[in-house]
Order: sequence, then structure tokens, then C-alpha cells
Amino acid sequence: MEVVIHLVNDTVEFYKWSLTIADKRVENWPMMSSALPTLAISCLYLIFLWAGPRYMQDRHPYTLRKTLIVYNFSMVVLNFYIAKELLLASRAAGYSYLCQPVNYSKDVNEVRIASALWWYYISKGVEFLDTVFFILRKKFNQVSFLHVYHHCTMFILWWIGIKW
Repeated sequence: MEVVIHLVNDTVEFYKWSLTIADKRVENWPMMSSALPTLAISCLYLIFLWAGPRYMQDRHPYTLRKTLIVYNFSMVVLNFYIAKELLLASRAAGYSYLCQPVNYSKDVNEVRIASALWWYYISKGVEFLDTVFFILRKKFNQVSFLHVYHHCTMFILWWIGIKW
């Protein structure tokens, strides 16, 4: 038990230290002050993976055609905006696309890049809906381990990427 307590204390201390080197530009942005919202949403996603198929067990699959059209169109628009912002701001900042260190300045183009990447992180949370739609349509074969692993890790790892 002592080993576990030591491990927890070390982890908490490391997290506190890591916050001292986090990107100050994003500390007040939505969902960036703490990892808890990202972890909570990821946990809710995993709970839905367990509860969703049980809920749908004795029900007919939902069609969701119009919902999926709106969802997919919205994701295309959001990702187009992100790509446009990254391209224009990185060109204006004179980025090298081969190797570019992170610039934590408050330069307008650097903040645009950080903002676009924050929107990308948010899009990873929105993409949890992919799985929700699969389950509500009873397309359980599309919810593979790789699919779930990808969605969970992308959301968490992009939070880390934006934070630091």
C-alpha cells in the first residue's frame, strides 16, 4: 500500500510541476485549466460504450439520416476552418514545414495557430458522436477496439498537446 501512496503522490507532484511549464496562452480557454473535463468526457464515452448496446438491445435501430448529414457537413466545415487557419497563420508566421519549434509568444499568428489546434482538440471530443451514431444505428461491427482506442486517446492526447 505504501508503494501505491508513493506513486500517487509522485504523480500529483509531477502534474503540479508540469502545470508550471504549460502554455500560458491557453490556461483560461474552455476545458484547458484542468484535465478533469477531458477525462470525464472520455469516461462518459466509455460508459456509453457499455450502456448503449444494452439500451439498444430490444429496440429498432435509429435511422438518423438527416442528423448524420448535418453532423458530417458540420465536421467538414469545422475541419476546413481549422486547415485554413493553420495554413494561413503558419505561412504568415514564416513557418518551415520540415521542422518548427513551438513559439509560445502572443504574436497574432501564433495565437491563431494555437486557437486552430484548440478547435482540433474540441473536434476530437465531438467525434465521440461517431460511436454514438454507430450504436444508435446498431452498427456494432464498426465499434472495434481500434476505433474506441483511437477516439479515447486522440481526445486526451490533444488536450496534452494544447496544454503544453
